[in-house]
Amino acid sequence: MKFSIITLFPEMFADPLGVSILGRGQRAGLIEVVLTSLRDFGTGRHRQVDDASFGGGPGMVIKPDVMDAALKTANPDGSGYVVYLSPQGACFDQERAVKLASLDHLVLICGHYEGLDERFIQSRVDEEISLGDFVLTGGEIPAMAVVDATARMIPGVLGDSASYAEDSFYDGMLDHPHYTRPAEWSDQVVPDVLLSGNHAAIAAWRRRQSLLRTLIRRPDILKNARLTRHEKRLIQALAEELDLLNDDINAVG
Repeated sequence: MKFSIITLFPEMFADPLGVSILGRGQRAGLIEVVLTSLRDFGTGRHRQVDDASFGGGPGMVIKPDVMDAALKTANPDGSGYVVYLSPQGACFDQERAVKLASLDHLVLICGHYEGLDERFIQSRVDEEISLGDFVLTGGEIPAMAVVDATARMIPGVLGDSASYAEDSFYDGMLDHPHYTRPAEWSDQVVPDVLLSGNHAAIAAWRRRQSLLRTLIRRPDILKNARLTRHEKRLIQALAEELDLLNDDINAVG
């Protein structure tokens, strides 16, 4: 899969995308990351990429002709799927990462200042994506996050094809707790079931813990989780138990 990133600061990407799993994925030829410097397409002696906003007001707007020239270099045949990293976009999640991982070519545009000219967005951008309800100084950090989350979905990048299937949010729920050696640490012990060697019991325990953790920490995402009828009944039972527990705590308080 090819990732093309249009940015004012290509130097920001060298270390984060060149090491660890993403670095290995590139060296193995599983993913390709190509950086396009927006400044190279700026106009005038100072390579200007932005201008004042029509109608007045603070802040500058990235010029549509400059961004279009950069896009034609990053996506010359027009086959790439163009994403603009913007606080006004849809919130990025695991489902969207899986969708993007199915593409051959993803073009990520890093905004700055007051953003891009609306005409460019309307005519050239396929989708706007946000990391959340907050504003960053530019789109570089969101672009790194999108590349990281998307690339690990590509077969072979993680090495173990089953690894990402156990991640939080992959099946609509949070991940279960994890433990490693030593079996006893700081007066705390690993749950017996994980030491039993009974793989069926371990899988059942992990699934229950995942359900419980999601119910407690992120009940809002359960509606989109892939649950069996038994798990739906279990969720209901756990929710009722938690309500009773909260009632007992309130009564003591």
